[in-house]
Amino acid sequence: MSTRILRAALCAAALAPFSARAHEIVGNRMFPATLAIDDPGVADELSFPTISAYRTGDNPSARQLDVSAEFSKRLTEDFAVSFEPTWSRIKAPGTPAASGFQNLETTFKYRAFKNVEHEFVASVGINIEWGGSGAQSIGAERASAYTPTFYFGKGFGDLPDTMQWARPFAITGQVGYAFPSSRSAAGDDGEIEINPDVLVWGASLQYSMPYLKSAVADLGLPDFINRLIPLVEFSMATPVGHSFSSGTVTTGTINPGVLYIGDTYQLGIEAVIPVNRQSGQGVGVIGQLHFFLDDIFPNSIGRPILASSPTLARFGK
Repeated sequence: MSTRILRAALCAAALAPFSARAHEIVGNRMFPATLAIDDPGVADELSFPTISAYRTGDNPSARQLDVSAEFSKRLTEDFAVSFEPTWSRIKAPGTPAASGFQNLETTFKYRAFKNVEHEFVASVGINIEWGGSGAQSIGAERASAYTPTFYFGKGFGDLPDTMQWARPFAITGQVGYAFPSSRSAAGDDGEIEINPDVLVWGASLQYSMPYLKSAVADLGLPDFINRLIPLVEFSMATPVGHSFSSGTVTTGTINPGVLYIGDTYQLGIEAVIPVNRQSGQGVGVIGQLHFFLDDIFPNSIGRPILASSPTLARFGK
């Protein structure tokens, strides 16, 4: 199986360049930018840099370093577009290192539903990987890939008083269906391979210390601790159609880590643990610096282009 087909032709495959993502405010709940999957956020933000290092699922495994950025801009309060370039360096055993840009990715996202009382939000969107915009030397495909996706987030602040300890918990998730613009492509060995359709799915489980202090109980913990969100994510990709040459093995990673929430920025770091040999070898790492443009520039570039009122201040300010 060519891992290049799953990694590059299908933009959301589990070992694709990891992405910086938006965040969302629902009542007292902040759904932060997560590193392995996208969340339901629609916001004005800049993520730079997001750096990941891991070993691929190729045989033999190659060492890959990805450095990416993402700029997200709201056109309206509920609709945003983001652009994400990624530079990669890939070193396979016995061969010179190859480097260059992956195909450019663009995501259009619309927040379709928000319920403050139950801390629930849902969005729909489509991610487009623009085929031919990246370097072939690192496996960037000539075909484009399209991934319509459903995103959701649910906080547990509506639990009864007997379960106050669990109210800081939240989950986010995504389900998408990735399909290529071209069904066939030349493989690494020159043979024609079929680009499959892939079910892209994942979730995160989070425990928000900021929520614990602001909405449950102030335990008098140090400010640094009160700004942390421990979490674990998993990001998976399962070929579900036209998978004659790629097989149907699910690939993906499990990412335990922690986020630090500042007033105008966020820091995050996670381990990258492959779920099987096809997903990679050994444990990798990913780190991210993320800026809240709607807090830094609330009356200019941090506002929706078609805004009717200034962006509301975030919780805890």
